[in-house]
Amino acid sequence: MLVFVDDSGDPGFNLEKGASKFFVIACIIFDDELQAEKTAVAIKELRRELKFPDEVEFKFNKSKQRVRELFLQCLRPFSFRVRAIVVNKSVITGQELKRSKDSFYNYFIKQVLQHDKGTLKSAKIRLDGHGDRLFRRNLTTYLRRELNFREKRILKNLKLVDSKTNVLIQMADMIAGAIRKSYDPRRKADTNYRKIINKKIEDCWEFK
Repeated sequence: MLVFVDDSGDPGFNLEKGASKFFVIACIIFDDELQAEKTAVAIKELRRELKFPDEVEFKFNKSKQRVRELFLQCLRPFSFRVRAIVVNKSVITGQELKRSKDSFYNYFIKQVLQHDKGTLKSAKIRLDGHGDRLFRRNLTTYLRRELNFREKRILKNLKLVDSKTNVLIQMADMIAGAIRKSYDPRRKADTNYRKIINKKIEDCWEFK
């Protein structure tokens, strides 16, 4: 089982200065590693069809509407499932979560992986490796401590990878972005992105 995780939005709470109202973490789950390989090839082929250089990274927030739609459509033939958490920051009362971006991010990564309804077992989890070395080390230690127990082992291994070179992390970014836009639409197209991949969404948990 391979799981690719990325987020959309930001962990800040200063909404008046541009912080996002919603924060989304999406987990892209492949039960078959061959399906993951085929999906990665399809994404790379799309990049070639769009005449993008090989080093171009697909990012939802930096993509035009047509690219977003083509990307999400190219995923539909493949077998994967999506589990996501949607955080409306207006319901957050914990001061530590508001004060520390690292605490906010770590907590909600844990939440989406922990509340899996028994679907994640000995998974190889790949996270976007942003942040400094100390943050990455602390995150890895935290998740291993919080997610693996004698009676239930969610993590087989955890690796932080570079999204610039991993198209399946880019896929997680694009899907997280599509989900977040559906909660904070500014135009009709913002709700259409999610519709393209809606059948792949196994669970979208609105945290309260």
